Amino acid sequence: MRIALMVIRLIWAVPYYLTRMTWMGKHSSKEKTFAFVKHCVKMCNKKGRVKVIAHGLENLPEKDGFVLFPNHQGLYDVLSFLETCPRPFSFVFKKELKDVILLKQVINCTHSLCIDRDDLRQSLEVIKEMTERVKNGENFLIFAEGTRSKLGNRMQDMKGGSFKSAVKAKAPIVPCALIDCFKPFDEKSTKQLTAQVYYLKPMYYEEYKDMTTVEIAAEVRRRIEEVLFKFDAR
Repeated sequence: MRIALMVIRLIWAVPYYLTRMTWMGKHSSKEKTFAFVKHCVKMCNKKGRVKVIAHGLENLPEKDGFVLFPNHQGLYDVLSFLETCPRPFSFVFKKELKDVILLKQVINCTHSLCIDRDDLRQSLEVIKEMTERVKNGENFLIFAEGTRSKLGNRMQDMKGGSFKSAVKAKAPIVPCALIDCFKPFDEKSTKQLTAQVYYLKPMYYEEYKDMTTVEIAAEVRRRIEEVLFKFDAR
């Protein structure tokens, strides 16, 4: 219902947004392209009656080449980051989403990577490409739970393998806590609502270099759940 509301209230702009994003994804700098995508997302959120509040932006590393690791609540998660993150980033998405309208254009604009979880060789190639791009100063977003939790503001286990690229690139790992980001697209309502993104203090390579990826995953989950538990306790 909310997606329909966004489209209806922006019906005059949708063709322009899609055409412009397709063109910019091929011809413009990542900074200009990201800025336009951010503009489009902000308009969609405004017309869809969604307010996104960001906390802890000061925790983002000073230099690019970091990886965001949030909990995964639903399709809306990426939009919450596109509105609030001030730095361009790409994300890793499952192949089932590559042809979804609008998301497809955002994927192309942000030069994001499609992963086939049933194809080990392809998955390893994605890890390799992401590692090199992070080393070269690009930022990434990856959902280490693999699939959305479907448990509201509760998490599933994070998969250690999702952290391999960050470890190989020796990149800062930024845990992020999403709160109520499942509501915009999962609830059958168009009432005004608020979603929140908490950018937590990063884990730098010196901190996690002696940890296994499974241990890193557990620590990132622990930090995110601290925020989720505090929210639930209110």
